[in-house]
Amino acid sequence: MRSRSILAAGTAALTLTAGLAGATLTANAVPAATAAATTSQASTFIVLTAKGASTATVAKALKAAGGTVTHANRAIGMIEVSSGSASFARRARALKGVQGVALDRSIGATPTRAKGPDPVEQEHVFEKSRANGTGKDVAPAPAGHDPYDGMLWGMEMIGAIDAHATQTGDPGVSVGILDTGVSGTHPDLAANFDQAASRNFTTDIEAIDGPCEYEGCVDPADHDDNGHGTHVSGTIGAALNGLGVSGVAPDVNLVNIRGGQDSGYFFLGPVTNALTYAGDAGLDVVNMSFYVDPWLWNCAGGAPEDAAYPEAIAEQEVIRAAMVRALDYAHGKGVTLVGALGNSHEDLSNPRVDESSPDYDNPAYDWDAAPWARTIDNETCSDLPVEGPHVLGISSLGPSGAKADYSNYATDLGSDELEFSAPGGWFRDGFGTASHRTNGNLILSTVSLESLRESGEVDKNGNVTKPGRDAGVLKQCTAKPDGKANCGYYAWYQGTSMASPHAAGVAALAVSAHGTKAADGSVSMAPDAVRDVMTETATDMACPSPVISYANEGRDPSFDAQCVGTADDNSIYGEGIVNALGVVQ
Repeated sequence: MRSRSILAAGTAALTLTAGLAGATLTANAVPAATAAATTSQASTFIVLTAKGASTATVAKALKAAGGTVTHANRAIGMIEVSSGSASFARRARALKGVQGVALDRSIGATPTRAKGPDPVEQEHVFEKSRANGTGKDVAPAPAGHDPYDGMLWGMEMIGAIDAHATQTGDPGVSVGILDTGVSGTHPDLAANFDQAASRNFTTDIEAIDGPCEYEGCVDPADHDDNGHGTHVSGTIGAALNGLGVSGVAPDVNLVNIRGGQDSGYFFLGPVTNALTYAGDAGLDVVNMSFYVDPWLWNCAGGAPEDAAYPEAIAEQEVIRAAMVRALDYAHGKGVTLVGALGNSHEDLSNPRVDESSPDYDNPAYDWDAAPWARTIDNETCSDLPVEGPHVLGISSLGPSGAKADYSNYATDLGSDELEFSAPGGWFRDGFGTASHRTNGNLILSTVSLESLRESGEVDKNGNVTKPGRDAGVLKQCTAKPDGKANCGYYAWYQGTSMASPHAAGVAALAVSAHGTKAADGSVSMAPDAVRDVMTETATDMACPSPVISYANEGRDPSFDAQCVGTADDNSIYGEGIVNALGVVQ
């Protein structure tokens, strides 16, 4: 976690008032390729309209105030504007119908976080003492399953293999992958990938994403340079096709609703546009394995230490309000929302001081002072989207069933911060056994060829390199009709980003088994009903002890986790481990 014709009449663009031609005003916010193409003299802003205000009317007023409206999301009243005036934000805030204004991501900034593998998700890349175990001496694939499925201990933990005898997912169920993109041509995903419904809501930023590969810096909707979204997709719905791995729901429809940059950042505009599109396009489930940058915690009125940065406070207020609107909108349209709980070994009910935010440069801040230490009050601060409304928060487990040391948890059992647990991998699991610090403790899934070439794990000819072999990258090929090889690549990651898609796959199976099928073949089920089925069938897990220590795994006491509650509901497992077999029965 640093990481998704259905279109209805409501998705058509609206006619703009005179003088606003060139801006895109939509119900579902289909992206405009030029939205982020601002000059170095101009700044981009997010303007949130007051509830009940006309988005078109406010957009017209913003133009009169000196702004250029580049995009408007009618569903949640959010408008993207560029302006070269230093006083634009002040003027915009004074307009009738405006609730908040914040500077958007800057285009030419250098971030604090370097591009590269996530240190949690690819810990085995950096700690290679026992990084083998990538396919040797593993159980054979279950009967009727794919070659690498014997290595998918997570599928066994949630009963997915047994569930497939009854339900493999309905093609009328659509799962949105709100992530860094999906490699729709991967041979293990292509059969389930919905190219027509997929969208990319981001524009690459060369300063953080590297050189643009496509015109206008907008990647195709079947592309993933990062690899994170493709890994998530495979866990949810890799096809049961005799190749590589199979997903939890191997026959569901996979829809890329990309909201993340190549570099792994997730900014407000693309994320909210993707969420409202998910509602308008009739998606059934959306997986979200990320938090909205640049704030790990968005605080009402800001954290106390933010007082010196009024624009930082304004930004958090806009992010909080816009995300709540977008999540409410998607839920109201029938989307079950699933989110990764986070990899900071944090008690979300009693958060520590935040020393990571803001993690992205913004001209409103004194960058020499950022990020700064911020005191977080759980009552007024939220980690979004997972602490937003209607989102099912998922913690991460290793193959032993223990909470992974990195996984967040939540001791306030009435807070709805943590709903379920799921297998997410834990490299350090199995202390004292031969499995300790091996790849087999992680989650194996599909990855994009582009990401492996970027990391040097696969060469230009498609061959796995020594770094790739050290990291456990696997390759399997089939023959195309023209005789050429069609190769899929697979890699081992860990994180709540890997736990969340297991739960999203279970949600998709619930919709497939119990939803209502329409004449066009689509299947729907109310999100609250999906949650109820998942709650009723989850595998109860009692607290192993009041305090869980990770000293044997080499972790300091800051990793100690408090386990409170009963087997029915506690701070580590939530309502229990998601159960694929249970939901289909």
